[in-house]
This record gives sequence, structure tokens and C-alpha cells, in this order.
Amino acid sequence: MGVIGWILLAVAIAVVVWAVTAYNRLVVARNRIANAFGQIDVQLKRRHDLVPNLVEVARGYMAHEAATLEAVIRARGAATGAAEQARAHPADARAISALSQAEAALGTQLGRLMMLSEAYPGLKADAHMLRLSEEITSTENRIGFARQAYNDQVLEFNNAASQFPDVLLARPLGFAQAAMLESTSSDAERAVPQLRF
Repeated sequence: MGVIGWILLAVAIAVVVWAVTAYNRLVVARNRIANAFGQIDVQLKRRHDLVPNLVEVARGYMAHEAATLEAVIRARGAATGAAEQARAHPADARAISALSQAEAALGTQLGRLMMLSEAYPGLKADAHMLRLSEEITSTENRIGFARQAYNDQVLEFNNAASQFPDVLLARPLGFAQAAMLESTSSDAERAVPQLRF
């Protein structure tokens, strides 16, 4: 084998080493997204589990607000379904986008329920309602921290999959851009719900 043959062999080995290293780096980054989503999923499940209890406590005081209570339950159902899809595909942009929208709708409905509860002094003073509102507030904070960690992992993955020369390998092997998990999509949703009990 001549000098040119050795050079070509060295280049081929270098390309194979780079491809294996880049692929492994992308797989690790994608797995970190799945792990970070798992942390969000725990908190979302906790939130989804608290909603029926909150509605049941409120139902006793807000019997003529049945439409609001049903809207909260429907939004919870949609959010639970979207969470199942996102759990199955945590790096899929469509699943994460659908989850973001469903969770925003649930947050809007919960905010509406909390605002309506202000008109019911007995409900505001109810011990179960106080405990549930504290748990929901705590859970919302945990979701925010978990969302930040998830979005950090998505950013790391998207950067790795978009930078040259790894992008040459990422696109053909199906490492598509992952979506950030947005908490809100409008200024109205960005308004902080007031929980006063």
C-alpha cells in the first residue's frame, strides 16, 4: 500500500470515528431530553391528579357554576391525553406543542375557577380548598423548574444537531429539532393567576 492508500485509510478511519462520536453525542442529548421530560411528567401527573379534588371541593359551593367546573375537567382530560402522547415521544415537536397548548388551556381554566371562587367566602375558607390551592401552587412552581431543565436539554440537543459537521449526520439519521415546552403562548396566559384564600 502506497502513501496515498495510507492517507485514504487514515481519512476513512477519522470519518468513522467522527460519525460514531457524533451519533453517540446526539443519542445522549436526546436521552437527556427524555429524562428531563420525565421530571416534568411527574409534576404534570401530580397537577392532573389534584384537579378533580379541587373541582369536587368547589362543586359543593359553586353548584350553579357547573359549566366552569366541566370546562376544568375537559381541559384536564385534554392535558392528560396530550401528556400521554408527549410521554411516548418526548423529543417530538408536535407532541410537545400539543402538550404546551393543552397545559395552557388547563391553566386558563384553573385560573378562571380560582377567580370565581373569590365570590364564595365559604369556599375560600374551606380547609380542603386551602390545602389544594397550596399544593397546586407548589406543583406549578415545580413544573416551572422542570420545564426550565427540559428546555435547557432541548437547547443543548438542538445546538448539537444543528452545528457543522454534526448536522451532516443528524438530519439523515432522523435527529430532528426538538421543541421547547412553552408555558404560555399569549400575554393573557402570562398573567399570574391570583390565588387568595
